[in-house]
Formats: sequence, structure tokens, C-alpha cells
Amino acid sequence: MKRLYMLLFSTFALTSLQAQSKFNLLVGTYTNTCDSKGIYVYEFNANTGEFKLKNASENVVSPSYLSVSADNKFIYAVNENGTQSTTSAFGYDSKSGKVTFLNKNESLGADPCHLINDSKNVIIANYSGGNIAVFKKNTDGSISTAQQLIQHEGKGPNVARQEKAHVHMVCFSPDKKYVLANDLGLDKVFVYKYNPDSKNEMLTLKESVDVKAGSGPRHLTFSKDGKFVYLVQELDGTLTTFSYKDGTLKLLAETSILAKDFKGGTGAAAIKISPDGKFLYVSDRVDVNAISVYKILKDGKTEWVEQVSTLGKGPRDFAIDPTGNYLLAGHQYTNDIIIFKRDKTTGKLTDTGKKIELCSPVGLVFTKI
Repeated sequence: MKRLYMLLFSTFALTSLQAQSKFNLLVGTYTNTCDSKGIYVYEFNANTGEFKLKNASENVVSPSYLSVSADNKFIYAVNENGTQSTTSAFGYDSKSGKVTFLNKNESLGADPCHLINDSKNVIIANYSGGNIAVFKKNTDGSISTAQQLIQHEGKGPNVARQEKAHVHMVCFSPDKKYVLANDLGLDKVFVYKYNPDSKNEMLTLKESVDVKAGSGPRHLTFSKDGKFVYLVQELDGTLTTFSYKDGTLKLLAETSILAKDFKGGTGAAAIKISPDGKFLYVSDRVDVNAISVYKILKDGKTEWVEQVSTLGKGPRDFAIDPTGNYLLAGHQYTNDIIIFKRDKTTGKLTDTGKKIELCSPVGLVFTKI
């Protein structure tokens, strides 16, 4: 009887582990350069790196960045379409992968490129508009018209890219008390106090922090313990480390993700931390088309590990599966997602030879099934 119990327990444990190894990979795409339906849902096996297409949206215009609700029932997307840009809400059945359009509203700024959501609000960054818009959530998961609009003003030294404000990302602090916003055009990181229950003043400015002139802050991520912030600057490939406490950023270190002898165009893009919090990954586009890997030290500073070609052109975004076994790099221009095996001990990446082919993948996010 004891042996039978142990056998049943082992079978149950193995089944549970296998169940946990499968996730949904959601991919947002550009739809104006090739044939795309918008949002794609793949089942991904984090044990083997295998994948299969489950479902896709219908006729969604350039959902370039996606944000999934905490209960895994809704997807929010920015529809990047110049002055005609919108923000959309979708129902999401994770089991079938079905994506159901709920509604959309004007973004109130051209070319939204990033968004976040919680139980009350959806907050977006309008790149060309240089502003932040906040939408209230309705009980059915749909969104209201924008209830707050915060306009940034100014410019930076890069005449071609910093002629005005360009908000490139919004990010919740780990305790959800603040929202950080990177402005590529102004070389600033803004910190807003977050008041989720307010009707039209959800964000109020606490402070802003200057970064290196002309560097163009793009994306940031928090350390696993929430004590540090890592920021990548698009225009010059700078990686900046801040200490963080209660809405205050303090500069700790700066380095470059570019090789010392590199000459050519750079366009740093996404920055992510491994699920165990031990390694930092940063992608770079234009002529580089690589991911730089860093080990995160106990004092929050970073130590370079390697730089690996992403084997495609335009790695605008990438995602690490929740187990930390694989890193998937999406290529805007070569229309594929390259699947890398990740060494959890060293942080290093190895090409698996597997890739997902689809039109212009530019936003990747994993969810539970």
C-alpha cells in the first residue's frame, strides 16, 4: 500500500510539473508591413522549447505592445498607428487562446508604444505624442475614454530624435505606489505618485531624474528585491543602474552595452531580468542585433557576461519563459522569433535551432494557461 501511495504521489508530482512547464506566449505585431492578424497566442513548452499556434485575433491594427490583467482574463494593447492610434481591450481565454475584442478608445497621442494595467486602470506611453494617458477599467474588462492626460514638454540635444518629448515606457514600482516613465526626448525618468482610485488625477508628479544628455532613456526594469532599477538608453547604448527607495532614484553606475571597438548604428531596445533575479538581458538593434548578458551582483551593480547575436534583424522585444529555461527574441524586420536555451548557472544563451515565423513580432509576453 505504501509503495502504491508513493507511486501515485510521484505520478501526481510529475504531472503537476509537466502542467507547469506549459505556458502561453502572446505576441503583438505590426500589421502595416506584412500579413498579420494582430495578436498571436502560442502554447510554449518550457521543458523542450517546442511550440504550437493556438489562436489569433482578427483584424487588429498594429498591437505593438501587450499587457495582461493579473487574473489572466484580459489583454490590453496599444494600436500604434500614427495620429489614428488607439488603445484596445480584449477578453482572453488562456485555455483555448481565444482573443475577443471588447472595445477601443483614442490614445490621445500619436504612436503609443507601451502600457501597463492593474485592477483599476490602464496606463499608456504615447511616443510621438510625448504624453501619458490613463484609462479607467470597466467591470467587463473594457476601458473608458482617457480620464487623465499628462503632457511632457521640452527637447534634448539630438536634433533628429529629441526634437520634443517622447515617452517610451511606463512602469509600476513593485509596491504599486509609483509609476515611472522614461522620456527619450527629454533624457529624463519621471516618477509619479499613483492614486488608483482617483477619478482624473491618478498620476501626480513626485520628481524627475536627469540621465546623460543625448542618451535617450527607453526601457527599465526593477531588481527582484525592488532595491535597484536598471535603465537602458536607446540612442547611445548606455546601461544605467539606480538604487531605488520609496519613489527616489539615485545613480549608482553607468556602462555601455556596446563592444569597445564597435562602429555603426545602435538602437537599444528591451531590458529584462531572469526569473531568479540573477541575470540581466538587454537587446540592441540597428547594426548590433544582439543581446548583452550581465550578472547582477549583491550590491546591485552588473558584471558583463557575454554578447550574443540574436540571429535576426530588429530584436525590438524578447521574453524569458517563467521557468527561466528559454529566452525568445522577436525580430521586427526578419519576421521571426528565435528560441535560445538559457544556462541558469552562467546566464549564457545558446541557439536551439528552433524559431517561430510570423509577421513583424514586436511585443512578447508569457502567461499561464
